[in-house]
Amino acid sequence: MKQKIYLCIDLKSFYASVECVERGLDPMTAKLVVADPERTNKTICLAVSPALKKLGVKNRCRVFEIPKNIDYVIAPPRMKLYIDYAAEIYSVYLNYIAKEDIHVYSIDEVFIDVTDYLSLYSATPKDLGMRLINEVKNRLGICAACGIGTNMYLAKIALDITAKHSTDFIGYLDEELYRKTLWNHRPITDFWRIGLGTAKRLESIGIYTMGDLAKANEDLIYDKFGIDAELLIDHAWGVEPTTIADIKAYKSKTNCLTSGQVLMRDYNYDDGKTIVKEMMDSLCLEMADKELETKSVTLTIGYSNSLKMSAAHGTLSINSPTNLYTVWVKKAAELYEKIVDPAFDIRRITICCNNVVKEGSEIYQLSLFEEKNKKLEKSKSLQKALIDIKKNYGKNAVFKGIDLKKSATGLERNRQIGGHKTGE
Repeated sequence: MKQKIYLCIDLKSFYASVECVERGLDPMTAKLVVADPERTNKTICLAVSPALKKLGVKNRCRVFEIPKNIDYVIAPPRMKLYIDYAAEIYSVYLNYIAKEDIHVYSIDEVFIDVTDYLSLYSATPKDLGMRLINEVKNRLGICAACGIGTNMYLAKIALDITAKHSTDFIGYLDEELYRKTLWNHRPITDFWRIGLGTAKRLESIGIYTMGDLAKANEDLIYDKFGIDAELLIDHAWGVEPTTIADIKAYKSKTNCLTSGQVLMRDYNYDDGKTIVKEMMDSLCLEMADKELETKSVTLTIGYSNSLKMSAAHGTLSINSPTNLYTVWVKKAAELYEKIVDPAFDIRRITICCNNVVKEGSEIYQLSLFEEKNKKLEKSKSLQKALIDIKKNYGKNAVFKGIDLKKSATGLERNRQIGGHKTGE
């Protein structure tokens, strides 16, 4: 079997680099952060330029954490612009690689299976990786780094650890080189999918490096991590059987739709209920637009950070699936009243429509009362009309009275992408 070769390409400090290019600044030398100046100085910087990172400013820091003696440019986020740049960069890849061999991991990172392209271009993996990142730089001014590996995991690790220490920002790993050079690497959190929580659990059983993990008793790892142990052990040895073709072919057995937001301030009980109603209404429109429906909704409410309390959590189910906001907004409010303590302020809200199914995929009994059925059909028609208006004239072209409440966030969120300003 032919040896697989993958590239993992990451756009360096992507949002910050785009803002530098737009201002005619060098993305590698300019001191710039992307953050919303209209929010408090506790707001998180969405991106920090490489020059600031060299001065010790951490990625995803808060504005107030940047040392006062550093002069820098603060750029308001422009999410629509970043999406446009990402689409243009993706088109660069498509000039060389078929879309079937590209997996978009995030807005600024892709995996590419180049196995069958090396002979086509008479190139080494490094040559092809360099060609791609140079074309992105020449066309759009955005710098990139590239990891090369004999599987997707090794390509990612070559990017995250090896490429950072290379003058050309390209790193390479195969299984043998991985074990030889990175088995003793610390901290273990530098490795993909090992966060602080996993690292602490590993430390509790005397594991501090990937080499320790590879040589540990497997039964001990399975006792500690259950089914996740298989992935940890594979990665410790530099093994990853999943291919891009596997990812493209994967279909989830169940699907859900989720909406969440971190509020800009602490909200009292009543104002929090307003946000829940808004979010549930929006999810119902999304379900209807996608011709989906559900009979189960889960609500999670995080209290004020100052309270150090566990989140409130609950699920409510109905007999027959529906996407009608006339049903679910009321039910979501009832669930909120059931699980949330009115004495405490809230800061985070997540709503999940569980196990969504295609409209009409489940047969259910209509009411024997004609008047009730007429109201049902009228609600469906109104919901479809709202969707059409919003699609043609914008999300805020039509809205409800609840959206005008002082505590409401729906109108502002409709002007955002991913919780941040579009820049338009």
